[in-house]
Amino acid sequence: MDQKPAIPQDAIAQEIWDMKYRLKAADGTPIERTVDETWWRVARAIAMAEAPAQREHWARAFHDAMSGFRFLPAGRILAGAGTGRSVTLFNCFVMGTLPDSLSGIFDGLKEAALTMQQGGGIGHDFSTLRPKGAPVRGVGADASGPLSFMDVWDSMCRTIMSAGARRGAMMGTLRCDHPDIEAFVAAKREARRLRNFNLSVLVTDAFMQAVKDDGDWPLVFGGVTFRVIRARDLWEQIMRATYDYAEPGVIFIDRVNAANNLAYCETIGCTNPCGEQPLPPYGACLLGSINLARLVADPFTAKARLDDSALRAITAVAVRFMDNVIDVSNYPLEAQRAEAMAKRRIGLGLTGLADALAMCGLVYGTDEAAAAAAQWMATIAHAAYRASADLARERGAFPLFDPARFGMSGHAASLPKELRAQISAHGIRNGLL
Repeated sequence: MDQKPAIPQDAIAQEIWDMKYRLKAADGTPIERTVDETWWRVARAIAMAEAPAQREHWARAFHDAMSGFRFLPAGRILAGAGTGRSVTLFNCFVMGTLPDSLSGIFDGLKEAALTMQQGGGIGHDFSTLRPKGAPVRGVGADASGPLSFMDVWDSMCRTIMSAGARRGAMMGTLRCDHPDIEAFVAAKREARRLRNFNLSVLVTDAFMQAVKDDGDWPLVFGGVTFRVIRARDLWEQIMRATYDYAEPGVIFIDRVNAANNLAYCETIGCTNPCGEQPLPPYGACLLGSINLARLVADPFTAKARLDDSALRAITAVAVRFMDNVIDVSNYPLEAQRAEAMAKRRIGLGLTGLADALAMCGLVYGTDEAAAAAAQWMATIAHAAYRASADLARERGAFPLFDPARFGMSGHAASLPKELRAQISAHGIRNGLL
């Protein structure tokens, strides 16, 4: 396919590059003159994970993928790679499990602040904190509940932002059976409360069954039932809040864990702030997108089609690029580094779907468009797993890879037989793709 120009084609693209990704001196003076210099900075930095003799080859491959806008790494990579600055290349993290103690809670706050200082958004599950009014042994007091500590996180986020870091982003989750769940659902009715949080309820299969059955729903913490409510009443509160002020979201957490390739070695209870990647404690959100609109051959003609071979090729380059990021990035916390290295999860997505469909003469939302999208996504998924298996043969599987359990877990169990056989024989480099 012909290479597309490496220059932003309109004023908005130029402005976004200049505001967010262009390397500048401390006084704001531009260092990079063109966006192509940005592509080369990033490409060479990420290629440093390669063997010295291969670095120039892969730097050129990474540059070509980005400059043609066929693969777009996440913003932290574009802004931070190759700058020499003490920043992370991961957009977001889910933080460690919060202990139900004052010292543990404020240790968690410190870790969150250090992560945000390096430019990472954070997600926290507050379900481990005792509900408001529960006794606190030894001090003769009652607990203030998770929402009061979320207010502290919110203030911390504002403070970090005012100190000059990028705009803060946080996700807060709470289980649907936590005794403070109704207050959590209603929290954003207060106009200025938790403004730096996205909120989501962790919804279980048992709760959804209780909603269907119009059954009772116990609110429980530490094995103690604090109250029993009608499941449909809570569901109605969630739906009403979402209608009125767009939050909280809903995360079907049992389904998330059932579909997880790594369910044999982790339990997920939160997502990154925007919700696209569920993560375990200290998990890192490493994102990149394949731009389908740049892969359409003969667009807007009767011969229009997505170039499958180009799609598979760019997927392999993207997987290698993102695997390299794990090795070259800074990490705000050692626990985040250890988690990333042990599982080497990446998050390869796509953009340009609606444009690609239109270029192929398909109307978004129709059965024909849905079938085409499903085929394209299957091609990406299979190509990504195959590329990761090839990387495992070259570099080794991720450390927590278990050949017997991985192939029977989550999405991996649905892969084609020959691909599962390849993974079983040689391993896979990335626990999730």
